[in-house]
Amino acid sequence: MTQTPTRTPRTRRPSLAGTLRAVGYAAGLPALALLAWVLATDRSASLYFPSPTTIASTFAATWFGPALTTDVLPSLGRFAIGVLLSIVIGVVAGTAIGTTRWLRDLLEPMLEFFRAVPPVVLVPVLMLMLGVGDSMRIAVIVSGCVWPVLLNTVEGVRGVDTVLTETSRSYRVRGLLSLRSVVLPAASPQIMAGIRLCLSIGLILMVISEMFASSSGLGYRIVYFQRSFMIAQMWSGIVLLGLVGVAVATLYGFAERRVLHWYHGMREVARG
Repeated sequence: MTQTPTRTPRTRRPSLAGTLRAVGYAAGLPALALLAWVLATDRSASLYFPSPTTIASTFAATWFGPALTTDVLPSLGRFAIGVLLSIVIGVVAGTAIGTTRWLRDLLEPMLEFFRAVPPVVLVPVLMLMLGVGDSMRIAVIVSGCVWPVLLNTVEGVRGVDTVLTETSRSYRVRGLLSLRSVVLPAASPQIMAGIRLCLSIGLILMVISEMFASSSGLGYRIVYFQRSFMIAQMWSGIVLLGLVGVAVATLYGFAERRVLHWYHGMREVARG
C-alpha cells in the first residue's frame, strides 16, 4: 500500500499590491499629520511652533556637523550598550528563575518591588555611586530596560508546554541542550515581546539620563536648545529622536522575523 507524500505548506509571499497597500498605510497618516502641521503654521508667527520647513532647514545644520560625533553617536552607543546588557541579563536571569521553582518563589516579591520603582528615581542614587560619566547613563538604561526582558523570559519559560519538556526528557535531552533546543525556542515569542518594550524604554531613559549633570548627548542638547530659546533646533532634536525610534523599530522587525520565522510560519499556516 503506497502512501501519498504530504507537501509542506508554503507561506504566501506578499504581492506587489499588498506591499503598496502596506506602504500606503504606514506613510498615509504621517503624511496627513505633516500636511496639517504645514497648514496650521503657514500664517502663524508663533515662536514656539515653527513650520516643518523651518525645522527641516535647521535639521541638517544642527545634527550633521560636530553634534553628530559629540552628541548623536555617543548617545546611540550608550543606548546600544544598555539595551544589549539588559537583554543578556534579562534572558540569563529570567531563564534561571523560570526553570527553578524555589528561586522563583524566593525572588518574586523582591522583583515586583524593584520593578515598581521608576528608573528616574534611581538617577540621583546612581550619580552618587557611579559619578556622572557614561557608566551612570548606561546603568540608568539598564535599570529600566532589564525588567520587561526578565519578566517576559520568566513567564515564557514557565509557559513551555509540558509535552515538550517530557518528550525531551524521554529522549534524554537535558541540561544546556534542553535549554538551547527546547525551552528558549518555545519561550522566544514572549522574550521578543519583552525586547520590544525594552527598546522603547531604552530610548526614553537614554534621553532622561543625559538631562542630569551632562555636557553631551541628545537629551542634553535638546534641553540646551530649549533654555537658549533655539526653538527650531529643539524641535529638530525631537524629530531626530522620532527618526531614531523608527529606525530601531525597523531593525527590530527584521530581527524578529529572522528569530521567529518558525512562529510566523505556523501562524500563516493556521490562517489557511
